[in-house]
Amino acid sequence: MPLTRVTLRQFEALVAIAELHSFAEAGNRLGLTSSAISQLVAELESVLGFRIFDRTTRRVALSSAGRDFLASAESVLRYVQAAEKTADDLRNRAAGIVRVGAPLVLASMALPAAIREYAASRPKVVVRVVDTPVDALIDHVANGDLDIAIGPNRATGAHVAGTPAFDSPWVLWCAPQHALARRKRVRWTDLRDTPLVAAGRDHERSVAQMRQSAPPDARITSIDVVDNVTTALGVASQGLAATLTPGYVAALAHPFGLLMRRVVSPETIRQVCVYQPLSRTPSPAAEGFAQFLLEWLPKWNARIMETAKT
Repeated sequence: MPLTRVTLRQFEALVAIAELHSFAEAGNRLGLTSSAISQLVAELESVLGFRIFDRTTRRVALSSAGRDFLASAESVLRYVQAAEKTADDLRNRAAGIVRVGAPLVLASMALPAAIREYAASRPKVVVRVVDTPVDALIDHVANGDLDIAIGPNRATGAHVAGTPAFDSPWVLWCAPQHALARRKRVRWTDLRDTPLVAAGRDHERSVAQMRQSAPPDARITSIDVVDNVTTALGVASQGLAATLTPGYVAALAHPFGLLMRRVVSPETIRQVCVYQPLSRTPSPAAEGFAQFLLEWLPKWNARIMETAKT
C-alpha cells in the first residue's frame, strides 16, 4: 500500500467526520465543501484499499476497518501537530538549547540571574552555562562548542563577532584595615609600593598593560598570580595584598568584606562583549538569548556598581 500518497488533509477529514458524524459539519470545521470532503474520503479509501465509512441517507458511521484505522490516523495528526508546535517555538525563539560560555565571575553571578529572568518568558529555552577561560572563549564560539560567549573584549578574527555589552572600570579591592582603604579613589602613584595579587594570567596581562600606561613614577611593583579570582579576593581580605579587578567582580567581592576603590590617573576600562558566530547561522533560541543578554547585562552591571558604592 503506497502510504506516501496519503495526505494529512485526508486524515483530518477522516477524524473530523468520525467525531461529527457528518460530511457537511466536517467541511465546516476544515473550511471545505461537502463534496471536497467526500473526494478526500474517496481518495483515502482508494489508497487504503478498504471502506472507512458506512454511509446511508440518514447517518455516517465508521466501518469496522475504519474504527481500527482511526487510532493510527489520530496518532499521525498528533505527531504532526507536535512537530508544528515545536517549529513554531523554534521560529519564535521560544524553545531550544543554548550553550553559553563565560569566565568565572560572569558564569557564576551574571548568567544564572539572566537565565532565571529569561525563563519567565521563555520557559522552553534551556540555557547551559559552560565555564570557559577567557583565552578560550573566541575559539569555542568559532568551532561550535559554544553558541554564545560573554567575556572581555578580544580580537575575534573572521568567524566571530563581538558586540559590546557594558564597560567596567578596573578597581582596587582591599581590606578595611589596608592603608589605601581611607582613600575614596586611588591613583597609580599610590600603588607603587603596594603588594598586589592578580587572578589568572588574563588579569596579570591586563595589570601589566595598565602598569605600562601609568606615569613613569607610578609603575607598580611586581604582582603575585593565583588561578582564581576568589583566591585573590581571599588573600586581599586578610590584608596580605590588594587586588585589581574589573568593577563587576563586586558581585563576588562583598562577601569577603573588601572595600572597592576606583583607580584613576589614568582610569582603565574593561569592555565586556557578547560573542556570536559569523561562520554559521545561530539557532533562533541562541539569537534570542544573545539579544536578551545585550539588553540585560548593562542593567546588571549598573546594579552591581551601585551596590558596590554602599
